[in-house]
Amino acid sequence: MKPVMKRLARLAFLVAAFSIPLPGVADEATIRRVVESKLGGARVDGIQPAQMPGLWEVRFRTQEGPRIVYTDAKATYIISGSLYDTRADRNITEERLQKLSAIKFEDLPLDLAVKLKRGSGRRVLAMFSDPYCPACQQFEKELVKVDDITVYVFMYPVIRPALSDQSRSVWCSKDRAQAWLDLALRQKPPAMNTSCANPVDKVLALGRRLGVNSTPTLFMANGERLRGGLSAARLAAALDARAKTTKN
Repeated sequence: MKPVMKRLARLAFLVAAFSIPLPGVADEATIRRVVESKLGGARVDGIQPAQMPGLWEVRFRTQEGPRIVYTDAKATYIISGSLYDTRADRNITEERLQKLSAIKFEDLPLDLAVKLKRGSGRRVLAMFSDPYCPACQQFEKELVKVDDITVYVFMYPVIRPALSDQSRSVWCSKDRAQAWLDLALRQKPPAMNTSCANPVDKVLALGRRLGVNSTPTLFMANGERLRGGLSAARLAAALDARAKTTKN
């Protein structure tokens, strides 16, 4: 666990909905001062009312990306954890973090990615994936069940760097898409060939700049970031929902 999160874990207090009523107006200067003093140097990026009455959302950044804690109007308590809307069955904290870590999809250098297309290709997804990541291998099995999709695969070989030449060889293959599927789905590496100019080192640098610290990491058409591990049905629904959001 990272030092900042260790501090937050020690700070966490369970506050029930029926606890002492909280003031409706936040003392933002106090919240900022108190929370920053407990974050070990991290700076608060923003403070706003949370969806739960009486709570305030406090945003800050770590090396792993944006983070959220909650507090009362005078920073008497700090709550580290997820806020759920039980009526709508929503993880509000997760949804907020997805938006806070979103990027401009059009700024992604798609020319550095292996392009896979099935059917019409109308659903668009960018993915940072490591062919030797067990979660990535499992997700690939779900991904092939989704039709009418275009996937831009940014090869991100961080788990077994000694085998990164296999990703370079995928790029140098005559059929990059098939070579990637053979490696990621079947653990069948392509013939070793790293003689062509390949983008693997650039992708590794790109992933670090974007704060990609787990694989697979997905970017939807509207720029929202999701972790992999979705089922085919949930992925298709997420892609369609983001596509509708993008059009509106």
